[in-house]
Amino acid sequence: MRMNYISRIQTNLKRFKSIRTNKPTSSLLDGSYNSVFKGRSMNFDELREYVPGDDIKDIDWKASSRSHKTLVRQYIAEKRHNIMLVMDTNRRMLAETSGSEEKKDAAIMAAGTLAFMVNHSGDYVSAVSSTENGISHFPFKNGLMNIEMILESYSKSVTMTNRTSINAALDFILHNFRRHMIIFIVTDLEGISEIDEAILKRLKVRNDILLININDSDISGKNVYDMNGDDYIPGFFTEDKKLIKLREERKQRLIMEKERKLVQYGIASISVDGSEDIDTHILELLNKHKSEMR
Repeated sequence: MRMNYISRIQTNLKRFKSIRTNKPTSSLLDGSYNSVFKGRSMNFDELREYVPGDDIKDIDWKASSRSHKTLVRQYIAEKRHNIMLVMDTNRRMLAETSGSEEKKDAAIMAAGTLAFMVNHSGDYVSAVSSTENGISHFPFKNGLMNIEMILESYSKSVTMTNRTSINAALDFILHNFRRHMIIFIVTDLEGISEIDEAILKRLKVRNDILLININDSDISGKNVYDMNGDDYIPGFFTEDKKLIKLREERKQRLIMEKERKLVQYGIASISVDGSEDIDTHILELLNKHKSEMR
């Protein structure tokens, strides 16, 4: 099997590399990466003397009493996480982004780059998406071939006749997985507004959830999706002032709804316009999530 998507991701990272680091892109998440997520497995390493900034929960009071020094327990986090990709397959994803890319392609680059980065740490990557024939599920595996197959399957699932909701994939995860996961949802504003809050609330109890929003093109784009009419806009309508106003009003309502939902459930998110600097955006998302946990 040819690694077409992996090659695109590697080329894109070289072309748009913007992370200021001496480390290669594939290991950007090493080190502090393990402290980003709650619920990780921890192995006790050693006791050391307390320094300002240490969590008081890690103080070993018995050992401190014996040594007459304040000692804290130091742990080593296991590096393997369960990364679940949930990518919106609705036909809306064939519309353009504000960066003049297909939203489907931007979603592939966002999810694929994330998976490529965590693969270096030995993490397991799984994916669930909704197709016209039902749920597509890739079990947790490590390796670039697994990522390639996930991205290829997703690309084939996004068709003009696919009107499925991302809720189908999220509901499947809710009822079929009991392990702790780091769930990355990749969708657009319309998809975020459709997410069932009851499902979201129950998933959040056990899992970390992060979200990548793919920005829609404005109405002057070549392939514009009408968020009001649930269809694509013919070219001769794209300069209609009334339609532009209605679309902008709808967009602002969706943005407000997105912010309310994500704040309410403590979900970190980013919005992307395309593939450029996607590694930077992903690290921004991880840092936002880390801040949410504090």
